[in-house]
Amino acid sequence: MVENTVIKLKNVDIYQQKHLVLSHVNLDINQGEFIYLIGQSGTGKSSLLKIIYGDLYIGSGEGMVAGFDLKKLHENDVPFLRRKLGIVFQDFHLLNDRTVEKNLEFALKATGWTERGLIENRMLDVLEKVGLRSKLRKMPHELSGGEQQRVVIARALLNNPEIILADEPTGNLDPATSEEIVLLLRDIAASGTAVLMATHDYQIIKNMPARIIKTADTALYDHVAI
Repeated sequence: MVENTVIKLKNVDIYQQKHLVLSHVNLDINQGEFIYLIGQSGTGKSSLLKIIYGDLYIGSGEGMVAGFDLKKLHENDVPFLRRKLGIVFQDFHLLNDRTVEKNLEFALKATGWTERGLIENRMLDVLEKVGLRSKLRKMPHELSGGEQQRVVIARALLNNPEIILADEPTGNLDPATSEEIVLLLRDIAASGTAVLMATHDYQIIKNMPARIIKTADTALYDHVAI
């Protein structure tokens, strides 16, 4: 794998159970790239993301993600692969009975962090990056939708991921807040962490163009226009 390539898929077939979803997928994503993933529902966007974070296994072909060989990926390896990834969902998946601080602390401890000082410094660092350092003690219900998504992005950054997979991260947000979130993700990419963002929001793509990949007819098309 080329040193700055964080995802490389070559002639990969992707199945859900025995159903072929995507065929002969070829994809290279480099460090610091920001890429949109588009396609109608049911065309394989989610399946592609699941291949990348180890929730599905490749049927044939070759795949490397953050240094992990997907053909040799064992179930025990998946948590270590996911520490190299940050995942941002449309539904925030925050723990609603815990503060922002406790949400982040829970994620750090779940991935092996133990030293209190390092945990506190890392939480403050990622909240600073997303502009929410002052919200450390807030509960999720006290935050706006955009602020909750920023917490999710902060959580995704905790382990210094090589790539962030953002699955419809603006789906529950108004247009102005959506643009703020995409700008934040683009800033993160500019700092060196690749971002692959699945979206149906073509207005966002028109306002903030970038490389586009598209799923359609069991194929993945690269560098497409909308």
